[in-house]
Amino acid sequence: MKKLIIFLCFFFSLQVIEAQSSYTPSAENKAAREWFADARFGLFVHFGPYALLGSGEWVMNTRPIDRENYLRVQNFFDPQDFDAAAWVSMAKNAGMKYITFTSRHHDSFSNWDTKQSDWKITNTHYQKDLLKELAAECQKQDIKLFLYYSLLDWTRDDYQWRTGRTGQKSGRTAPSDWNAYINFMKAQLTELLTEYGPIGGIWFDGHWDQTADENRTEHAAAVDWHYNELYNLIHTLQPSCLVANNHHLPPFAGEDFQIFERDLPGENKEGYSGQAVSDKLPLETCATMNDSWGYRITDNKYKSTKELVEFLVRAAGYGGNLLLNVGPMPNGKIQSEFVERLEKMGEWTKQYGETIYSTQGGFIRPQTWGAITQKDKKYYIHILQKPADNQLSLVFPATVKSVKWFDSPQKVTWDFSNKTKTTTILLDRTMNDYDTVLVVEMK
Repeated sequence: MKKLIIFLCFFFSLQVIEAQSSYTPSAENKAAREWFADARFGLFVHFGPYALLGSGEWVMNTRPIDRENYLRVQNFFDPQDFDAAAWVSMAKNAGMKYITFTSRHHDSFSNWDTKQSDWKITNTHYQKDLLKELAAECQKQDIKLFLYYSLLDWTRDDYQWRTGRTGQKSGRTAPSDWNAYINFMKAQLTELLTEYGPIGGIWFDGHWDQTADENRTEHAAAVDWHYNELYNLIHTLQPSCLVANNHHLPPFAGEDFQIFERDLPGENKEGYSGQAVSDKLPLETCATMNDSWGYRITDNKYKSTKELVEFLVRAAGYGGNLLLNVGPMPNGKIQSEFVERLEKMGEWTKQYGETIYSTQGGFIRPQTWGAITQKDKKYYIHILQKPADNQLSLVFPATVKSVKWFDSPQKVTWDFSNKTKTTTILLDRTMNDYDTVLVVEMK
């Protein structure tokens, strides 16, 4: 009987995916995809009342904390030092082209003045609509705003919590009402897409809560997420709004870019992103600057600026974007360790942005020594770790016309073997701190 139920769930989930196969992107949607593919660098912001507890955005589930106690944080959550202009300026100066902000995380708290719930930012001491302030500033500074939206919910009774893999200790006992929950999400998404100006994309998360696979790569789901309805709603309300889903599976029809969590496309070193890599959709890797998404007061494992620049370059080498996260403190300020690293990355993007923005991934995937990006007839060879023999040998897909350093007039010594079709470049200079770039132009 158990096997039959699993089979039926699997068959049902395939039917849901198949039902979406007729999706055809609009002209606005295609243009937005092209913009996104060129953007290369974005800011992820995880922020909500969980910041008060200083243990990350999963604290309600991991501690665990029952719903009655957790909802009390609304009474003293007050991000009085939130400064939308400072957040957006920080992202823009870092060379980021968009911000993805957590409108609603798994604890169901809404960072806007939703009419669908009282568990929201305007019912805190802060009282103001934080999202409205952020959206206005993004428009002012010409930064696109994307919105993270949680599919799963740890506090609402109507969510089908009994079949969920998380949120089981929140104290819920009432029967769920799945249709009511789907309608709740539709109503909230309608608010977000009609009351806050142009939204670059909706970034879904939580599909994996209703799967049996701990590694989050199982297709079968215990519920019908009504993706066809949700995705159509988004594309109808704002045709240029992109849809993505952090389900750790190959893209479903109706999705406009593919997400990889903590890993570069196809690498899966962290175990979250073992899905096949799309060759049709733009790609995005989301990553943290320390080990945490939401504010964790004990997390001092900050990645160096060099590591972050390398992550950005390697993502571009795969033809993907890097969505780099900050978890603001409960007062709304972004801690200095994040700010300082983004300032340094901004110095790098101001000088080397040409080598990643509006480029394609290289003709070979990133290697130990670095990565390749391409723009028209130019290949940008990013040397992140100098080879021990001080040279680099590559077989280019066309005839090499010239080889130059991106940031120096120093002559580059290189040689082409007609027998092996290999171009060998001598790396006879001192390497830069983060990344040393060669420009190889084809005939």
